[in-house]
Amino acid sequence: MANQINWFPGHMVRTRREISENLKLCDAVIEIRDARIVASSANPEVDKLLQGKPRIILLNKADLAQEEVTQQWVKVLADAKTRILCVNSLTGSGLHRIRPALEELLQEKLQRMAQKGIKSYTMRVMVVGIPNVGKSSFINRMAKNAIARVGDRPGVTRNKQWIKTKQNTELLDTPGILWPRFEDESVALALAFTGAIKDDIMDVETLALRLIEHLLVHNADLLSQRYTVAVGGSALEIMEAIAQRRGCILKGREPDWTRTAVMLLDEFRGGKLGRISLEWPPEQDRKDPPEEESRGEIR
Repeated sequence: MANQINWFPGHMVRTRREISENLKLCDAVIEIRDARIVASSANPEVDKLLQGKPRIILLNKADLAQEEVTQQWVKVLADAKTRILCVNSLTGSGLHRIRPALEELLQEKLQRMAQKGIKSYTMRVMVVGIPNVGKSSFINRMAKNAIARVGDRPGVTRNKQWIKTKQNTELLDTPGILWPRFEDESVALALAFTGAIKDDIMDVETLALRLIEHLLVHNADLLSQRYTVAVGGSALEIMEAIAQRRGCILKGREPDWTRTAVMLLDEFRGGKLGRISLEWPPEQDRKDPPEEESRGEIR
């Protein structure tokens, strides 16, 4: 699959250039990743482009990932110039921590502004992330009830506008950007499983089978509980059993493989199978979730 996912559309080239050009206008960067695939949703191009800017990494959709795995990622990723926050952009959970984190990262600059008599400094922050990681949901949630847009600033690429938020920050959105080539098949699969790569360029039936294979190794109990199927057979046998259970049947009693695949992928992406992390920090031992996992509020 890795060999099939190999492209770099022109708009992604333009996005990379715009990020570089606009970065000097920003105090910090908010990078949004998917908490289920923390490594795979990190664009390696971003590290090169950010040039050491203070950064907050939001592990979005944290309610869909295993909490103990996410906390391992938090410990691994944080450093002097980076803060890691677990959030849910759809509900707004965890987003109140963004302003304090920015104030901590930009403490020296804020002190200089205060000495100049500027006590309420508006921070300007660039928002970056790969497609379908929840960037639009984050922007919309942050701008809720404060949707006034600040006019184009000098030096900003035309049509780029700053979005004012209630946290006394202005956000500069950027289009989602992927990278030129996926050398690692596991990265390509992780992005495909979570919908970062559009299904219309994928073989969804094969993708669903690969997801079942992964779940059989790491989350077989959740798969069995969701679809009330035995998980002792092959991925194909389990997918056929799911089709039967859900009534995804064609004339002649043949399974409707495409309908079953789309349903399985949609339910996984929507968290209906339970909290599932697809990746762990490389230096951490693999930890399977307890049989019953809490879906409590993100703190």
